[in-house]
Amino acid sequence: MERKPAPMLTDFGEAVSDGSVWAAEHEGDIVGFVICYPVGDEMHLETVAVAPAHQGKGVGRALIEHAEIEARQRKLGTVALYTNVCMTENLGLYAVLGYEETERRTEDGFDRVFFRKTI
Repeated sequence: MERKPAPMLTDFGEAVSDGSVWAAEHEGDIVGFVICYPVGDEMHLETVAVAPAHQGKGVGRALIEHAEIEARQRKLGTVALYTNVCMTENLGLYAVLGYEETERRTEDGFDRVFFRKTI
């Protein structure tokens, strides 16, 4: 990408104060986080981030699962998300986790791939 990814522009203070952030910890350190919140009848998974030293250890999957659990608890039928087309590792991971690609489009200057999973 030629510019900062959209999640790097997020107002994390607002996300923390409204309760849409959940952090994963290991030995007292935060090793990842997810931002998710309801939009209509679905849970929008905004951001999943894992510290480089903890990638490939299931932290990302656990964070995504947290968003799915939150959706079920709120009786929402789907989890929706998008990622940048350049994030090829994400594209494969979401497919493996049962997310279906619904569309690709340029939005806010980013080439995005949209996914949805019925839960």
